[in-house]
Amino acid sequence: MRTYLVTGGAGFIGSNYIHYMFDKYGDEIRIINVDVLTYAGNLENLKDVEGRSNYTFVRADITDKDAIAKIFAENDIDRVVHFAAESHVDRSIKNPEVFVNTNVLGTAVMLNCAKAAWEQPDGSFAEGKKFLHVSTDEVYGSLPEGNGYFYETTPYSPHSPYSASKAGSDMLVKAYMDTYHFPANITNCSNNYGPYQFPEKLIPLMINNALSGKHLPVYGDGKNVRDWLYVMDHAKAIDMVQEKGRLFETYNVGGHNEKQNIEIVETIIDTLLEILPENDPRRANVSRDLIKYVEDRKGHDRRYAIAPDKIMAEIGWEPETMFKDGIKLTIKWYLEHTDWMENVTSGDYQKYYEDMYKNK
Repeated sequence: MRTYLVTGGAGFIGSNYIHYMFDKYGDEIRIINVDVLTYAGNLENLKDVEGRSNYTFVRADITDKDAIAKIFAENDIDRVVHFAAESHVDRSIKNPEVFVNTNVLGTAVMLNCAKAAWEQPDGSFAEGKKFLHVSTDEVYGSLPEGNGYFYETTPYSPHSPYSASKAGSDMLVKAYMDTYHFPANITNCSNNYGPYQFPEKLIPLMINNALSGKHLPVYGDGKNVRDWLYVMDHAKAIDMVQEKGRLFETYNVGGHNEKQNIEIVETIIDTLLEILPENDPRRANVSRDLIKYVEDRKGHDRRYAIAPDKIMAEIGWEPETMFKDGIKLTIKWYLEHTDWMENVTSGDYQKYYEDMYKNK
């Protein structure tokens, strides 16, 4: 049975990845989920897998080298999938040190612990061991409107403390691959959306605010462009890179779904009005009149767009979910899980760990 160590598995992308892996492999794999459970880590995301005999949750900080080394010492880890990161740009602008600590130092700890566990006396690494570092397209900086794409060869040009810290972590992984021939890959993905996303991010924030009749804040002129990737398509890409990717390579993972932020907001409003029953009282709250343009974010990149040519050509992955379909799936999920949203926005989700784990 292959053992996966997933960092940040209680977060948005990590929890969706764990669901994907169990749906695909069932009892053929074992997953150890390591998460410190900050505001973005929510064990309610994994309620339906916590009873599995081949799933283990460990509450630990990736910057705690003793805790991480202990996990490697007690388990024969075959694969590391490293999601754990501070990821919200606005938070990084207010408190950049936290992002440097988690994203750079935490990645260094993960690399060192994996290297110590996997390295052979002759400096080679045990067969079949792989480390996948999950990163972002934001490390590449900003593109002109309507012109050009990010490729794996695009020079890094991060503009926010968040993207700079992710660029730093990418460079560490690259250095370990070059210096030690450490068995790793890097993936740089575009904006993800889907179930279980913390509601300070654009799409769940707009869904929740619209249903409550609150303002829908849009930065600047609303014309900043992002490439949107449905989270399960991303999960599939990560699995395929670990199975088929060439070691030491970087793969860009994009959705071919470029949208302006204002388009996203208007689509959410239109889709809610399409989906909500006529007798649903929340329907009366939903209106484009809720849109409110606010002062632009500091250092706000104008456009991101990924060319996933390499991963498509070498591995055979391609995005399967068009935005018009993915946004409906996402909105339906939030409408069907209002208790999850209420717990997250009230802070009650943090109690789940206490109830399920701390006293056992």
